[in-house]
Amino acid sequence: MTSPSQIIIHRPGSLGELHKHVSGKVLIVTDPGIVEAGHVDRAAALLEDVVVFDQVRENPTESDVAQCAQFARVTSPDCIVGLGGGSSMDTAKGALFLLSGGGVMSDYQGHGKAKGPMLPFIAIPTTAGTGSECQSYAVLCRDGSHEKMACGDPRAMAKVVILDPELTESMPLQVARLTALDALSHSLESAVSNNGTDKSRGLSFQAFGSIEPVIELILKGEGSLEDRNRMLVGSAFAGSAIEASMLGAAHAAANPLTAHFDVVHGHAVMSMLPSVMRWNARVVGCVYDELKPGLIDWVESLYELAELPPVEVPSEMIAQLATEAAKQWTGQFNPRPLAVMDFEGLYRRAFGES
Repeated sequence: MTSPSQIIIHRPGSLGELHKHVSGKVLIVTDPGIVEAGHVDRAAALLEDVVVFDQVRENPTESDVAQCAQFARVTSPDCIVGLGGGSSMDTAKGALFLLSGGGVMSDYQGHGKAKGPMLPFIAIPTTAGTGSECQSYAVLCRDGSHEKMACGDPRAMAKVVILDPELTESMPLQVARLTALDALSHSLESAVSNNGTDKSRGLSFQAFGSIEPVIELILKGEGSLEDRNRMLVGSAFAGSAIEASMLGAAHAAANPLTAHFDVVHGHAVMSMLPSVMRWNARVVGCVYDELKPGLIDWVESLYELAELPPVEVPSEMIAQLATEAAKQWTGQFNPRPLAVMDFEGLYRRAFGES
């Protein structure tokens, strides 16, 4: 799905192969919920020498990553395993930057700024949504402002990715819904990115082709093990597509919603996606039609199927949100450019003020 050097294993029970790909002391980076679900114990039982950092938080900040890196300095692992959702993998990747080069995460904002070799990294997602396992970027929040910051380098790419749908069984339904919608948004935004290539668009279409047949079942809570496997594979393909092409205005507009109103990322993106797609349709409508006839209406129907509550946005906040959205790095890859006033229009349409 990504570089030829990356090993991707995708089948039920594939967590059991973890021990084949590690040596020495293993640091598992995860969150308390994954510990409670028993997945950390399952992974640790496969290993001879393991330590666990289990303090990952949703939307990790620079300070969160610094805490993880300090834990790693004290325990001196030989490799790092990110086990959990995107936050666990982003925290693990961020720690790789700090362990290899020191400093603070803002030193690495952008691409290709890593210093020195990194520890081997293995990614094991327990949600089917972020695609972080197939990306070299750690997406983190600045301390204080919670502005999203992307730090990427090819050396931070996971050497091994284990996609085991058995690990997604423990997801609460609402988490499964939001991560599935996030994966869908990745496939749709990367498919029309102005930074796209034939290769990246191929990955986006493969991602959508894997996600589209099963997402309604996932949203209803009726997905089988095979359906969840398809979602995991689709999410990984979408992650690879992002790595090759980036995202767009729905993600740019979603980040301020998360920062100001604590809206979960997948919910924030989905609240903006139909409005952004209607804006983009003037220039990429043929791509949407190629993916699925009536695509935008179908995407809107998924919001209702997922039973997502409306996001409440005070009208007096829209100008500020638009100003912040226009500064987000993902917006520059949108196929139809947007200025601040255009983002204002998107917010007003998304939240019933058109």
